[in-house]
Amino acid sequence: MTYKLIDAHLHLFDLVQGDYHWLKEDNPPFWPNKSMISQNFNEQNLTVSPPFELGAFIHIEAGFDNQQPWREIAWLESHCQLPFKSVAAIDLTLNKNDFVQQVDKLLSYQSVIGCRHILDEQAENILQSKDIQYNLNYLATKQLSLDLQMAIADKGALNLLVNLLKKIPTLTVIIDHAGWPPYPNEGKFDSKSQEYTWHNWQAAIHTLSEFEQCAIKCSGWEIIDKNYTIEFLGKVIGSCIETFGDNRVMLASNFPLTLFNRSYDSLWQTYSGLNFTSNQLTALMSANAAYWYRLTL
Repeated sequence: MTYKLIDAHLHLFDLVQGDYHWLKEDNPPFWPNKSMISQNFNEQNLTVSPPFELGAFIHIEAGFDNQQPWREIAWLESHCQLPFKSVAAIDLTLNKNDFVQQVDKLLSYQSVIGCRHILDEQAENILQSKDIQYNLNYLATKQLSLDLQMAIADKGALNLLVNLLKKIPTLTVIIDHAGWPPYPNEGKFDSKSQEYTWHNWQAAIHTLSEFEQCAIKCSGWEIIDKNYTIEFLGKVIGSCIETFGDNRVMLASNFPLTLFNRSYDSLWQTYSGLNFTSNQLTALMSANAAYWYRLTL
């Protein structure tokens, strides 16, 4: 059986046309192997072997130009041949007028389906910023989803997010990188603190799964720990499926960052070796991404 993949989370780079401030050696993140991905990447680098065939992808903003995020979309739409949708960069803390202007300009591009502001360590501050509720509601009224990147085990940030989800039930939220679950070394947590974070993460995915407008993407393993194990993948994905169900979980690559651990093809082969039924694999690897990002092949 051939699986036609829809990669729900990847990045393509053009270092000549884009800025990519974060990829420059003198700027954070200070990863020892960052030079491995500080190069151009395009569709030709997305090679998979049987039983897979890449049918489409979701491109997540990669810092091409965060001041003028539509420039990245224009570049993608002029270069990509495969079917794809774009999640554009956006600053959720912009004042209402500037936010509306940026969103409306992004909507002039046919591939734009959502927006992302990397929250991570700033999640609590950003989620309580002055215009956040208005801005997120505007995304919802324009039928744009929010790709949410933050550690959901952070209780303060999670509570703010839950309050916003209650107030804006029409906002589609897709949690990136499984919400950053903590990594156990050699199958065990190093400390009570790390174990506590794992339990908080499990509680958080249960809480967020109760909101029907939320889905979750499993990827970014190499950022959680560059030496992650297959057992860890299975444990996290299994927990997500247990809480969100088969139809609200997506598997993705986070290419090219996946190269920190293994090749693009190797990651998809690893996913296929996990204990999933054929129907689950179809949902996790294509059908759910097509539904949540409104992509028709």
